[in-house]
Amino acid sequence: MIEIDGITKRYGDTTAVDAVSMTAQTGTITAIVGTSGSGKTTLLRMINRLVEPSKGEVRINGTPTSAIKPHLLRRRIGYAIQGHGLFPHHSVARNIGAVPQLLGWSPDKIRARVDELLDLFSMAPDEFRDRYPSDLSGGQQQRVGVARALASRPDLLLMDEPFGALDPIIRARAQDDLRRIQRALGSTIMLVTHDMEEAIRLADRIAVMDAGKLVQHGPPADIIATPATPFVAEMVGEADRPLRLLSLIPVTEIAEDGAADGPPLPADATLRDALSACLWTGRSALPVVGASPAHVTLDAIRARVGGHG
Repeated sequence: MIEIDGITKRYGDTTAVDAVSMTAQTGTITAIVGTSGSGKTTLLRMINRLVEPSKGEVRINGTPTSAIKPHLLRRRIGYAIQGHGLFPHHSVARNIGAVPQLLGWSPDKIRARVDELLDLFSMAPDEFRDRYPSDLSGGQQQRVGVARALASRPDLLLMDEPFGALDPIIRARAQDDLRRIQRALGSTIMLVTHDMEEAIRLADRIAVMDAGKLVQHGPPADIIATPATPFVAEMVGEADRPLRLLSLIPVTEIAEDGAADGPPLPADATLRDALSACLWTGRSALPVVGASPAHVTLDAIRARVGGHG
């Protein structure tokens, strides 16, 4: 569990982060969202003491970070940034194994961890282990950057705009990768983004920063349905609110018994996916994968949107 308690950062007369308090439970993803200059990156960097707080305290599983030497603290905390920051003259395996090597892991243990992570990221170890960053696509480089941050099984993974440089299709796949791997490993992740869509897609809880202050912190559905300030409402986007709510609801929640024609939706599809498929194919009902025949209708999706209006 990560506890942020009244954390503040001042630069002269400027307060970059103003008395922020929040808790991130173990095994969850928290997205810190805000516009440029809102203090979100400074807040993230105070957690691993790349920036020292002016006031307040951060505790990881009850231990104040101020009680741990910064270089030792950073070995316990994974850190992934936009553009991945890989060492260009090191192989993929050496990049991923960098922190475990600093921690004194045996070569066999490092190799096993490298291969485990490459497998998790759907990158065949025999194919990718000995490649160099310049041999990889942007999406592959980003995966290796995240794998490196996870290599030592850190208590916490901090991510600062990790997918910002990727094109939209690769970015969506990288987000899906991260969510799948986070669930598999039970990692605790705090992620900075300016993209509310990304926050809603990934996070268990969203923290919205504005001018250094934490103005709202809660589950994505609460942020969308009941924005606390006009700034939060603007971040969510009034026109996008119904679609964003649909993206949080699985089709199984409103699926009805009985078959329907056409290719089925996967069981983990959202109502937003179902709405897109209905509009794209011109169908009024779609089958849903499951143990028994089930389907979802366009009318039921529209009713759900109306119910949240």
